[in-house]
Amino acid sequence: MSTLERRVDPGDMSGMDDPVSLSRTNRSLPIALLRARETVMGPIRDMLAASGLNEQKWRILRVLDEGGPLELTHLATEACLLLPSLTRIIRPMQAEGLIARHTPPTDKRKGIVAITDKGRQVILDHAAANRAIVADLQARFGAERLELLLDLLDALQKPDKGG
Repeated sequence: MSTLERRVDPGDMSGMDDPVSLSRTNRSLPIALLRARETVMGPIRDMLAASGLNEQKWRILRVLDEGGPLELTHLATEACLLLPSLTRIIRPMQAEGLIARHTPPTDKRKGIVAITDKGRQVILDHAAANRAIVADLQARFGAERLELLLDLLDALQKPDKGG
């Protein structure tokens, strides 16, 4: 049994120098997800760099273009952002004319955000490059495997249904 495979008794303090039994980093799901994210996001960051957009702004534009105007909390969830981060990001996006924000007269606590024509144009300007990035990933990884990966990642986010 290797040192990494050996279990440590939590009540035994004599082996404090020994590593606790953990999976190897090359088989660690969090590390594998981070590495995969960097593989996917690198070309997207390169695509966006020329326009001054970062990946967070890109996600916001994509979500709004796809889903229409959204309340801030829902937009934060869909764009995978914390609400305070979203609030900080949307101010400059408004100033750049990429999005519009308004407060419904029926509920002054809510903020609704929508993509503008200028924001939609940014998506159109990057559409061909984005399609090329996806096509390259599909060619290297396989379209069926990519769909399977997306299905598995989607299932990982959902509560266990016993199956």
